[in-house]
Amino acid sequence: MTSIDLLLQRNSDSGATGADGLAAAPSLRVAIVTCMDARILVPEVFGLAKGEAHVLRNAGGVVTDDVIRSLALSQRKLGTREVLVVQHTECGVGTVTEDGFKDELEDDTGLRPPWAVEAFRDVEANVRQSAERVRRSPYLPHTDAVRGFVYDIRAGTLTEID
Repeated sequence: MTSIDLLLQRNSDSGATGADGLAAAPSLRVAIVTCMDARILVPEVFGLAKGEAHVLRNAGGVVTDDVIRSLALSQRKLGTREVLVVQHTECGVGTVTEDGFKDELEDDTGLRPPWAVEAFRDVEANVRQSAERVRRSPYLPHTDAVRGFVYDIRAGTLTEID
C-alpha cells in the first residue's frame, strides 16, 4: 500500500464530515506562514481549532512571491488582518546553499532552476527578512500586525524576533 493509499484509507475510516458550517475566511483573521517540516504541528503549536487561521507552508517558511500571492488573496478576499511568520531551529534549508542545491539539480536534470532556493544560515535574520517582505509588499493592505517567531523544535517554544 502506498502512503497515498494509506491516507485515503484513513480518511474513509475516520468518518470525516468535512468543514460543514465553517466559512472559508478564518475566524481569527490571521495567516501563519511557516515551514513544511513535518515536526511543526501548527494546530497544536497554537492551539488552533478548525477554521481559525490560514496556514501557508513552504520550505523554510520563507516569504516568497508565491507566499505574497497567497497572503494577498487571504487579506483581500478572505479578511485576514494579521500575519505570523514562523521559522524554526534545525531547519533543513539551513543545510544547503543556494548555488550548491541549484548545481545538484542542474547536474541531475540538465536544467538550472529559475527560482531561488532561499537557503539561509541565521534563522533569526531570515525571520526578520521574511517579516519585512510582508511589511513592504505593495499588494498587502494589512501590514501593521506582522510578527516573526522562531519555533524551537526540541522545546516546543516560540521566541519573538524583533
